[in-house]
Amino acid sequence: MCGQCAKMKHSLRRTSVQQHKHGTPLFKKMLDETKTHQVKSDHLLRVDDHDFTMRPAFAGPAVPVGVDVQVESLDSISEVDMDFTMTLYLRHYWKDERLSFPSKTNKSMTFDGRLVKKIWVPDVFFVHSKRSFIHDTTTENIMIRVYPDGHVLYSLRVTVTSACNMDFSRFPLDTQTCTLELESYAYTDEDLMLYWKSGDESLSTDDKISLSQFLIQKFHTTSRLAFYSSTGWYNRLYINFTLRRHIFFFLLQTYFPATLMVMLSWVSFWIDRRAVPARVSLGITTVLTMSTIITGVNASMPRVSYIKAVDIYLWVSFVFVFLSVLEYAAVNYLTTVHDGKDRKSREKPLPCTCDISNARTMMMEEAYSKPNANGLAGYTQAPVSSEEAADKQDHMVVCLPLANEATGAKKKTLRGLRIIQNTHVIDAYSRMIFPGAFIFFNLIYWSVYC
Repeated sequence: MCGQCAKMKHSLRRTSVQQHKHGTPLFKKMLDETKTHQVKSDHLLRVDDHDFTMRPAFAGPAVPVGVDVQVESLDSISEVDMDFTMTLYLRHYWKDERLSFPSKTNKSMTFDGRLVKKIWVPDVFFVHSKRSFIHDTTTENIMIRVYPDGHVLYSLRVTVTSACNMDFSRFPLDTQTCTLELESYAYTDEDLMLYWKSGDESLSTDDKISLSQFLIQKFHTTSRLAFYSSTGWYNRLYINFTLRRHIFFFLLQTYFPATLMVMLSWVSFWIDRRAVPARVSLGITTVLTMSTIITGVNASMPRVSYIKAVDIYLWVSFVFVFLSVLEYAAVNYLTTVHDGKDRKSREKPLPCTCDISNARTMMMEEAYSKPNANGLAGYTQAPVSSEEAADKQDHMVVCLPLANEATGAKKKTLRGLRIIQNTHVIDAYSRMIFPGAFIFFNLIYWSVYC
């Protein structure tokens, strides 16, 4: 009896161990096939059972591929190269029934970039791009999420440098609109239908995006068909953004220095015309400074064949500075000519024209000097005999014409040439004309371009 009891206990203990090891049907946990370690992802998605070199629904209707973009940063805008650099998250959405898998919890599976080489993905590229790359730190920034019904989310982080056709006719008071274009490289609209997944809401941006020289006004999306004569029609998506340039930097670096140089050139109008070194050096300094400003501005700009707004302002300022130099050249020349005529008139004897009717002779006594004699404009010297000249060497005989007919025309001519002969008058008029003309130009310029 004792032996039989021992055998029964041993059999019960063995049965309980087996039940504990395998579990009973009542308490067995329902495991998801997608989460078990025994099933590989390639086997679950049946990657080897299908030819993923062909698109989904091959020879059937076009595959709808939805796209949305999140702009992470707008890195730079280059006026010289006429391009921009942007970092963004590019996401694609489509359905491939070949990737469907059984799942009782309806949970998706997420993979990294290693699965991309085994399945079909849209061949979207950036039109007019110059450089682009997918970030690979610490691994490739690629994510694929597959849902049980075959829907696929394909996301990647890309930095792209693309061309931007800029118009600098109003630079630096300009507004630029740049576009990033996405398109399928191989599939026409009959094979792949590329569209914005949520319309205008498909594009999202970071609120902290900012640029040093531009104010980002708005982002928006558009789409249209693009035609190639050799391959056909393609769906193309556009990311448009508008940039407005900050003017304050150019006011400090370009407009204010140019204006100050023009105003500095006016200082020569208050310097004496006989101070040749001062006025010449001031004029040359302002001209060279304006040339340096123009060269510096054009060095940071593309070599366009049209005139920019800043070119108009700088070249008009350069003309004002150059005219101030020409003004002193004219003043100096007329001063030299006038002084030469004065020297010649002092050296020559005064001719006598006392045959004018109704004229009488007047003897000027007391001592006189040549400058006083030359100052008697409009009077003529009377003929004096040698005897009278010997007796009266300290007298000067002039004729005082009483008739106004002969002197009227002469006075009008002298009055018309007074501005040319009196060089002080040229500087006096320049002090008013130059500032007035420059202020008038500024009013027109800023009213047109602002």
